[in-house]
Amino acid sequence: MPIDQHGDAILDGLSLRSLPKVSLHDHLDGGVRPATIIELADAIGLDVPESEPDDLADWFAEKSDSGSLVEYLKTFDLTTAVMQTREGLTRVAREFVEDLAADGVIYGEVRWAPEQHLARGLSLDEVVAAVQEGIEEGEDAAERRGHDIRVGQLITAMRHTDRSLEIARLAVEWRNRGAVGFDIAGPEDGFPASNHRDAFDYLASEFFPATVHAGEAAGLESIRSALIDGRALRLGHGVRIAEDLEVVSRAGEEVLVQFGDLARWVRDREIPLELSPSSNLQTGAIERWGTTMEDHPFDLLYQLGFSVTVNVDNRTMSRTSLTRELALLVETFEYGLDDLEAFQLNAAAGAFLPVEEREELIDLIAEGFDA
Repeated sequence: MPIDQHGDAILDGLSLRSLPKVSLHDHLDGGVRPATIIELADAIGLDVPESEPDDLADWFAEKSDSGSLVEYLKTFDLTTAVMQTREGLTRVAREFVEDLAADGVIYGEVRWAPEQHLARGLSLDEVVAAVQEGIEEGEDAAERRGHDIRVGQLITAMRHTDRSLEIARLAVEWRNRGAVGFDIAGPEDGFPASNHRDAFDYLASEFFPATVHAGEAAGLESIRSALIDGRALRLGHGVRIAEDLEVVSRAGEEVLVQFGDLARWVRDREIPLELSPSSNLQTGAIERWGTTMEDHPFDLLYQLGFSVTVNVDNRTMSRTSLTRELALLVETFEYGLDDLEAFQLNAAAGAFLPVEEREELIDLIAEGFDA
């Protein structure tokens, strides 16, 4: 599918960028504009590997395309370094929302870890306030341009540290003030959700929703822990749930698949999978099946009835957008508008919003696709 210089593509005469979209898995520190990184780094006297935005964008793409989640995560050292002041956090959050709106997103959830932004003396409460201020400024700026967008915070704890209960309490304190859910992120392998059981017990007692990174760098046991220990309502990536599927036979386009108990539970309970196609290739999450987009089990999961959603994970590292991810899937699996609408409806149904607001979001998506 042709993609123009603005990252847009045309399907059935419609611009993919203009279609209403929902973004569930999008990291704040993974979506900083390269030009902004350079400017903020200059203001605090921080060296950057490249001094021109395009060159820095190339640097991120090259470093991120390693086939390893651990190596991929190292690029965040630079983005988090320029997000240590109130001004820096607010600007990054504002531009993040503006970029979502420009990509046709009408509802987004932005995940980020407040504990990673305390190096210059801000408190946990102050960094959350700074990001919320930027989000609201971005929403207002988008409205002035004629685009309605709402963005909620997913307050995230780092799974390799011991602050998850503290961060869970922070998230609940910000409920109704911008926070819509909780997440754990960081190196997955060796750091299961069970390590943070106290935090998840607390969140459950407060009826506060959680999504958990699982099934990316680690396999089925990580997903199991996310569901049982983390009470995850969604799976961050979750792509390796396909390891619990066995293709028994193929006859032309007909494929007979045997489900494991875990895969059947995730499918039958309609637990959304926050799939991020480009990122899944970069981090080696799908290496069991191959190294190209054609090898991604996205289509298998979709055809089997899993609640698949499409996400960017990290716009800067993957040099992508939600429009681009959809275009890649159309090109690879020959999807049509009905399929793209289904992905957005899945995401809307899985959003951490009250049911009435999810229904309104579903109506907006249906109206946008029908138009």
